[in-house]
Amino acid sequence: MNLFTEMRGLVIDSLNQMVAAGDLPANLDYAQVAVEPPRDAAHGDMATNAAMVLAKPAGKNPREIAQALAALLQADARVASADVAGPGFLNLRLSAGLWQAIVAQVLAQGTGFGRSAMGAGQRVNVEYVSANPTGPLHVGHTRGAVFGDALASLLDYAGFEVTREYYINDGGAQVDVLARSVYLRYLEAHGRSVEFADGTYPGDYLVPVGQALKDKVGGAYLDQPEEVWLADIRDYATDAMMALIRADLKALGVEMDRFFSEKSLYGTGLIEAAIDALRDKGLIYRGTLQPPKGKIPEDWEPREQTLFKSTDHGDDVDRPIQKSDGAWTYFAPDIAYHYDKVERGYDLLIDIFGADHGGYVKRMKAAVSALSGGRVPLDIKLTQLVKLWKNGEPFKMSKRAGNFVTLRDVVDQVGPGVTRFHMLTRKNDAPLDFDFDKVLEQSKENPVFYVQYAHARVQSVLRKAQDGGIATDDGTLMAADLAQLSHEAEQAVMRKLAEWPRLVEIAARGNEPHRIAFYLYDLASDFHALWNRGNDDASLRFLQEGDVATSQAKIALARAVAVVISAGLGILGVTPAEEMR
Repeated sequence: MNLFTEMRGLVIDSLNQMVAAGDLPANLDYAQVAVEPPRDAAHGDMATNAAMVLAKPAGKNPREIAQALAALLQADARVASADVAGPGFLNLRLSAGLWQAIVAQVLAQGTGFGRSAMGAGQRVNVEYVSANPTGPLHVGHTRGAVFGDALASLLDYAGFEVTREYYINDGGAQVDVLARSVYLRYLEAHGRSVEFADGTYPGDYLVPVGQALKDKVGGAYLDQPEEVWLADIRDYATDAMMALIRADLKALGVEMDRFFSEKSLYGTGLIEAAIDALRDKGLIYRGTLQPPKGKIPEDWEPREQTLFKSTDHGDDVDRPIQKSDGAWTYFAPDIAYHYDKVERGYDLLIDIFGADHGGYVKRMKAAVSALSGGRVPLDIKLTQLVKLWKNGEPFKMSKRAGNFVTLRDVVDQVGPGVTRFHMLTRKNDAPLDFDFDKVLEQSKENPVFYVQYAHARVQSVLRKAQDGGIATDDGTLMAADLAQLSHEAEQAVMRKLAEWPRLVEIAARGNEPHRIAFYLYDLASDFHALWNRGNDDASLRFLQEGDVATSQAKIALARAVAVVISAGLGILGVTPAEEMR
């Protein structure tokens, strides 16, 4: 249950009473009426802007509306007080029983508390990672993988039907380069001396691939021209790299629902079908683009091309889709791929790219808008760079890749859970520092530790209670006298628990999984604050010597905290800690 939604419903009902009484005009739009936590917790439990947003359309003074609304709200048993502040804001304090009921609800619903039906009936495709199949995933891919996977889990939690998808870029020249690099390792496996030219892939990760190829074909490709082995090795090497990528993703706890090959777009009519769909809408034409802004390059030559009229759908310039020799541009298969997604019937598409793909945003949004007739929105999320540090120094080298840090390097250093949580402690479009020492530090400044420590503390309480013969199953804890949870520090924790369903919907609406990590840190902070208050005030301790009933009420609160932390960590793909080592 979303308590904020429930209280907004009460506000709307009260406004309708005012309409019925003639205190407000009929047909007011309540869309902008909100009930949310106040900016300053000292002002109350919730605040509503109802009077402020309705004053102008109602032709009334906002304080006048707020005072009349306050009187109606205070008549409800759930509202302890309603105070008008400033020009017409309304601060509410709720009855203690309402907060205590949240604890029982959490225990009754388990990790389902906070699940939303917001996305019910809507299908969403989340495409992420989509790295070229030319080597192991690097740390930049790691951030994209974590962000995409957490976002997919968040949307699932919010009721959407989610497909996790990886687009295999196996149709470009880079796959030929991969094949040639593997061929060099194949020659090495036969004892030949080789030299890696600029532009090839010299990483050690191709050594076992070259050896495996030798074991498979023997000397069949030795001293043979490219036309004999290039196509075969290209397929073999791509499969080997995708197996490597799948293993790396699995080590991070990421499993895709679907892999889509770029190659499948060529020679199958899919690109042609997508372009024809745009042509049928009058969006494909022959034309000449204007020269780039600023200084015209010396080699600039205006020439007629086949263009997509992307400016009709919000782009800055129209985009070429076919070269003068008849070959498709890089943009054409991207259009076809998204055409395929639209045709699969998704209601929302989300693409997660690295920061270097910023130039793709407008053209891809234009393409999807054109292909779907504006029906299917495309949200493109860019992930900024990750800077790695160790021992106060930049960490740049990889054992496998030689010239970059791989996903596996990071996971091997700190584990998948720490990697995933820390990657979500910043918004996706903000730069991220990843310090191997700090992410393992046991302090409040390390959010990974701080949240996990809160969960582990609850587990410790449960174990001690059980050792003392106190029943701690959720059914027993739900039946406890939760009215005993009356202290301000306990109420602060309960208020934070009540925010969870609202937070989930806000995060899902904005495609912002980092909000989950931020919330968990805040919840852990409130819990640790309550724990520490118990050091000075024995009445706040979760285990009350000789008082089973009171202990169970307080343990119920602790258990509710652990349930919500577990749900949040589940969205982030992190296993909750049972104890800290």
